[in-house]
Amino acid sequence: MSVTMVPESSFEAPARPDQVVERAPGGQRSLLVATLALGVIAPIVLLLHRYLPDGQKLLARPVSGLAWWFQPYPLLLECLFAASWIVAGAAGLWPRFRPWVWHYGPLVGAALAILGLWDLITRKLNWMPLPYFPGPATVLQALLDDRAVLFDSAWHSLRLLLCGYALGLLSGLISGLLMGWFRRCRYWGTPGMKLIGPIPATALIPLAMSLFSNAFLSGAVLIALAVWFPVTMLTMSGIANVPVAYFDVARTLGAGRLYLIFRVAVPAALPSIFIGLFMGLLTSFLTLMVAEQFGVKSGLGFYLEWQRGYAEYANVYAAILIMAVFFSTILTVLFKVRDRVLAWQRGVIRW
Repeated sequence: MSVTMVPESSFEAPARPDQVVERAPGGQRSLLVATLALGVIAPIVLLLHRYLPDGQKLLARPVSGLAWWFQPYPLLLECLFAASWIVAGAAGLWPRFRPWVWHYGPLVGAALAILGLWDLITRKLNWMPLPYFPGPATVLQALLDDRAVLFDSAWHSLRLLLCGYALGLLSGLISGLLMGWFRRCRYWGTPGMKLIGPIPATALIPLAMSLFSNAFLSGAVLIALAVWFPVTMLTMSGIANVPVAYFDVARTLGAGRLYLIFRVAVPAALPSIFIGLFMGLLTSFLTLMVAEQFGVKSGLGFYLEWQRGYAEYANVYAAILIMAVFFSTILTVLFKVRDRVLAWQRGVIRW
């Protein structure tokens, strides 16, 4: 067997931060586009909102008695306008800042363009009329006006979600572990899981409300049921598919049953278990919203249905915005935990 030596000169030193833009597709041209996206789109959106006449005459939440530069939405655009030029100037002065601008500039510019398009087709041109399609200024005003109620609703939703998810996670891990390790448990448990698991938890709302007089408890049980099935399924599958060679090596070294389960099987099945955790978390979001709208009279789902009943669609969009941030943050935390536990798989699935 021959060994080929690679000359030391063939290895390239890692690129410095200021070289990332130079080696990226398009090079300096990409940096120019990213800088323009930050420095040009923001003032265009601000000028359109300031000088283009309003097509929606009956605003849901007029802000009277205040100059336009003190209103929330124009003030936000002013801040974005100032920040965009500061960032564009920083990209020209500090080379180490350019990779950040090159990467995030087009994304921020696209977000500003979407915001301006939303304002244009609703408030300015009235192509999507009130009350169903308010402009971003009206939604932002509603978000600020009802911030206390929205915060309280988000807190109630978080409590219910965490309680239900923890209950479903614990029961799913236990049942998945038993069914994945013991054949007899898998023999008796698989038919019940196949029968009950595919039923949407939201279909069992009348039954849960009949069994539990407490609305919070019934909502937590429904969320736990929605989480239990994917966690059980993926945990069982992960443990049952651990290579036999792992157990043979551990037995050779004198490992007992508990060691084989918790030090060999469970760590080897963690990638599959985390997939079940993500699937359970996504189904718990849906179950949370439905449970709050029809059973639990609190939380973001209840607030959304309550405001929709009064045709306050600006508040509805404000609640949806809070939900997006709320659920995305929880998913991000779970991804951080996964990257910490499965450090050897970091970067395989990104969020």
